[in-house]
Amino acid sequence: MSAQWTWTYLDADGKPMSGGALVTSGFPSQSEAESWLGEEWRDLADAGVDSVTLHHEDTVVYGPMSLRPAQ
Repeated sequence: MSAQWTWTYLDADGKPMSGGALVTSGFPSQSEAESWLGEEWRDLADAGVDSVTLHHEDTVVYGPMSLRPAQ
């Protein structure tokens, strides 16, 4: 099984972000990608990530999904 599930990180303006703190490698399953996000979303938000989009290969699965706390 190859790592084909990836996250795109977006700033508050909806522009893609990159950098050392942002994982760019893929995950072998949607479940593993979502579990990782569940553990790391606070750190991502602290790094300036406003929302994320999940991709499977070149297809958007869902997103953008906000990392901001519900109001």
